[in-house]
Amino acid sequence: MGTDKVYNSIEEVLDVAESAEGKTVGEFDINNRLDSRGNKGGIGQVLEEGLFKMAVNSRAEADFVDLGLELKVTAIKENKKNDFSAKERLVLNIINYEEDYKDSFEESSFWQKNKNLLVIFYLYKDELDKKDFPIIKSVLHNFDPVDLEIIKQDWQTIIDKIKAGEAHNISEGDTMYLAACTKGANAKSIRKQPFSNIPAKQRAFSLKSSYMSAFARRVIDRQLIPSLFNVDELKSKTTLQLLQERFAPYIGKRVSEIAKLVDIPVTKNKAFNANLISAVLGVKGTKLESLREFSKANIKFKTIRLEPTGIPKEHMSFEQIDFHRWVNDAWEDSQLYEKFEYTKYLFVVFQYDETEKENKNREPYLKGIMLWNMPEVVIEHELKDFWKATKAILEEGVQLTPVRNGVSNNLPGASFNGVCHIRPKARDGKDQVELPDGQHITKQCYWLNREYIAEIVKDI
Repeated sequence: MGTDKVYNSIEEVLDVAESAEGKTVGEFDINNRLDSRGNKGGIGQVLEEGLFKMAVNSRAEADFVDLGLELKVTAIKENKKNDFSAKERLVLNIINYEEDYKDSFEESSFWQKNKNLLVIFYLYKDELDKKDFPIIKSVLHNFDPVDLEIIKQDWQTIIDKIKAGEAHNISEGDTMYLAACTKGANAKSIRKQPFSNIPAKQRAFSLKSSYMSAFARRVIDRQLIPSLFNVDELKSKTTLQLLQERFAPYIGKRVSEIAKLVDIPVTKNKAFNANLISAVLGVKGTKLESLREFSKANIKFKTIRLEPTGIPKEHMSFEQIDFHRWVNDAWEDSQLYEKFEYTKYLFVVFQYDETEKENKNREPYLKGIMLWNMPEVVIEHELKDFWKATKAILEEGVQLTPVRNGVSNNLPGASFNGVCHIRPKARDGKDQVELPDGQHITKQCYWLNREYIAEIVKDI
């Protein structure tokens, strides 16, 4: 291609972008890039060339360099409720472990390249060829002031890990909106880090898919998302510090005392805990997952009830296992990896000071809270070992053995590795799913061991 087209203003670029709305991706594929399966740049490159009349590049500075504007093309999906969600995270620039820690946020390569983004959304549909994906919306993305404070904190969290010689232990769950995702031909793409001899996976700054989903809904569906915190609060305190402030007046109080203070009736309804916590946070009646900070950061809420020993009575359950997916997916595409690599949890911890035998009407008190994500070292060792062991059993065929009270199996149990295991979670023995080997088994979930949970929250 000859000389790139010159754009004199951001408005001119946006006009060209908006002219593509309602058209299909294939209308701009002037070099037949979408015919090549190995072309990962794919649709983004197609629009650079065919829509904007620019040569494909991987330059360090922004795509429209004279305007300080970076082009990003990303997919959205439409769910059964007709809501849009991001198909994937928005990958930004590669993290340079050797250089990025030397700069302030304002001078960083991340900020210089990504402070002004032109985001083009196209609609991904399984049944369509890539050429037929419709272009839905083009929008200029400038970081909202509240979001920007959290982005700054996230950037600093990543940089602090590099400075501590912990680049090899970076996880996407460490941060709220801005993540450090793996980037390379495969998970074995590694780089040197300056403060440790341990090689680290190559990573790129990225905006989490949960953040991009919220952004898409705001600009396409005009959905407004309520916030917990304002920009002034976030300029001086972290999200965790602000959450701790909201909970502080209730620490040490019994559940019934807290409910009375926030004017919530005590019930045995499953929604009671969530209603109580939203009231404590000052957003009574609002679902936690609909709050800006929770939805954009993919924060899930879990209550933990500790016995006087400091150990929960129950293991912590998660979602039902898709056994066919477990066998077919690679590790980094797996249900298990996705759950713990990309999710952060708000643990609200209560504790009993009497045993159930001592007082059957006992009531726990609020001990504290924490924001937790599974450490990368646990993900890559205990969690991966658990996934591999389960995969091997599924491929060989699960051993189902009739016993007096049902059917036992040889899937990893609570004694497997001290972190996670598989156990049933079903209405009854007839509530079953098919295994890859054609047998049927009572629905199963993966669980975190109660002793592991106790270790996580012991210092609250």
